[in-house]
Amino acid sequence: MPSITSANLANAIVKLVAADALPALMGNLVMGNLVNRDFEPTLAKAGDTVNVPVPPSLVANNIAEGGVVTPQNPSLGNGQIVLNTHAEATFQIPDVTKCVAVPDLLKLYMEPAIIALAERVESDLLALATGFTANAALGATGTALTEQTVDDAETALFNAKVPASMQKYLVVDSAGYSALRLNPRFSEYAKAGDAGLQALIDGHIGRLKDFYVFRSQFIKKGGTPTTTYNLAFAKSALGLAIRRLPQPLPGTGAIAEYAELGNFGVRVVMSYQPDTLSQQFTVDILYGTGILRNNHAVQVRS
Repeated sequence: MPSITSANLANAIVKLVAADALPALMGNLVMGNLVNRDFEPTLAKAGDTVNVPVPPSLVANNIAEGGVVTPQNPSLGNGQIVLNTHAEATFQIPDVTKCVAVPDLLKLYMEPAIIALAERVESDLLALATGFTANAALGATGTALTEQTVDDAETALFNAKVPASMQKYLVVDSAGYSALRLNPRFSEYAKAGDAGLQALIDGHIGRLKDFYVFRSQFIKKGGTPTTTYNLAFAKSALGLAIRRLPQPLPGTGAIAEYAELGNFGVRVVMSYQPDTLSQQFTVDILYGTGILRNNHAVQVRS
């Protein structure tokens, strides 16, 4: 049995922190769990470009008896996402061994760092809403969301030929979510059944007009008067590209581990800070966001 040394104890601590990091991050994401995620465990640096292939369009040709096929030369689309964000959340722990002995104490340090990263990813993804211009924007500034507006959004995506098998999402702010939840149908079991009870008692809309409805605190807002840019979209509309960050140089006093799962990955770095006599942990991620298929989303303003 190998002896316990300061070196393997340090590695074990970083692995423990990394193991807790990713599940907590995924649980705090809304948009990050809905979009097309592109992750590869290859090293990259800020400013690199990730090319995401977009399926081409083909047409069906009628072939007469005895005729020949009509070859097509489709051009594979390309969605470019620049890895322009290196987000980090850093915290220090004076007595790290105590945190290892009491896992709940470690979570008290980890959760704020994880939430900070999740909020940054959410904000960057939702900031893309104003870039979707292929479909005419729905709703109006200062006007509450209605069932008709949601119906129009679903129709717009249908007309844009979003595959029926592809899940569609509607992400709105708190006011928009409340307006939809106050739909009179949700208050009567005879009209909405179990879905109405869920909205009335649990507060969750669930599915409406073929959209899975979510709310976010990071919906983009701007202009005078203020416009709220809610977003109705299919997964193929926008992407989140993530790449690995390199390991620290050997002998620099820092140890790193990767936490990677489900097309998502973060790096956890532990180092010693002599000024504060504490261990410093940095949870960081290198990523970029971008629009992949402009016609697979529509702005829903309020």
